Amino acid sequence: MNKLIKVVTKDSALVPFVAILLGLLVGAIIMLIGGYDPILAYRSLLETVFGNRYDFGETLTAITPVLFTGLAVAFAFRTGLFNIGAEGQYIMGMTGATVIGVTVHLPWYLHAPLAVIVGALVGGLWGMIAGYLKAARGVNEVITTIMLNWIALHLANYIVRRFLLEPGKGRSYMVDDTASATIDWLSRLMDDARMHWGTAFALLGVIFFYYFLWRTKQGFELRVVGSNPDAANYAGISVNKGVVKAMFISGALAGLAGVFQVLGVFHNQVISAGHTGHGFDGIAVALLGGNNPLGVLLGAILFGVLSYGAAGMSFGADVPPEIIRIVIGSVIFFVAAPGIIRWLLKRISGKKRKEEAI
Repeated sequence: MNKLIKVVTKDSALVPFVAILLGLLVGAIIMLIGGYDPILAYRSLLETVFGNRYDFGETLTAITPVLFTGLAVAFAFRTGLFNIGAEGQYIMGMTGATVIGVTVHLPWYLHAPLAVIVGALVGGLWGMIAGYLKAARGVNEVITTIMLNWIALHLANYIVRRFLLEPGKGRSYMVDDTASATIDWLSRLMDDARMHWGTAFALLGVIFFYYFLWRTKQGFELRVVGSNPDAANYAGISVNKGVVKAMFISGALAGLAGVFQVLGVFHNQVISAGHTGHGFDGIAVALLGGNNPLGVLLGAILFGVLSYGAAGMSFGADVPPEIIRIVIGSVIFFVAAPGIIRWLLKRISGKKRKEEAI
């Protein structure tokens, strides 16, 4: 037990793991209080996710956007920035892809890549606005990104309603088939689950995150800017350029989440009354993953499994889907307060020593 405590005291993967277990335990206790069977609920969750090919494929589809937004938020955190605007960048990436997918008509080998690139660029530019305001005017990026979330929502609704709306429907026209990112053969293999290239791109994003920040000169400079701006200035690194660059890359990653939701999942963009939540979930995923690319991947898998499996809990055990949000919230709470986990382990260790002494 003492060795375990020493490991947990460090910034290791064990803290999130214990946090997940404690979060599931809190969820089980709340289910018991509400008169539900937690064992049946969690079994139903797993059966929903892994019970058949369709549900497994849809779980992968649910993981993809939060993996993108989690990488976006974690990238910004690693460079010393708090990107709370992944939701807005997600929306703008979606809008950029929709505009290209609906209004431009090209062969598939040009159309789909163009829609992906434009969507990523629009998301990146939206993030860069906050970066520029911080670099040029010293405006806190937390405030600007939160405001830009709402501006993005209403601007996207205006663009869809004014230029892309299909008459009689509350959504845009469907994007051209040549712009689709759906993998038809894989969808058929997974019993018509909505499989698309975004999942592969998200995994490439994990590799890019690690390689760029830890294996390139520019990545090293961004990490220096994030950890010590004064030292970066002394070393001749432009802090302001680093801030703008980091927010652009972060915004592009979040924008790709929206791009593939349009091109690979829905093939249209609706007029939304509120945010989807993918960007905000990305904050939790980044926190859960310790702003590490591999940790973010694991955190996104957890979120996707819990989010999609919530329906199985509802049907299989009559548990309200809100319980899943409580579980997720509990996991985040314990990750954000690792001292509680260490305190619990020390208490357990101390009790064990007393019993051995007796």
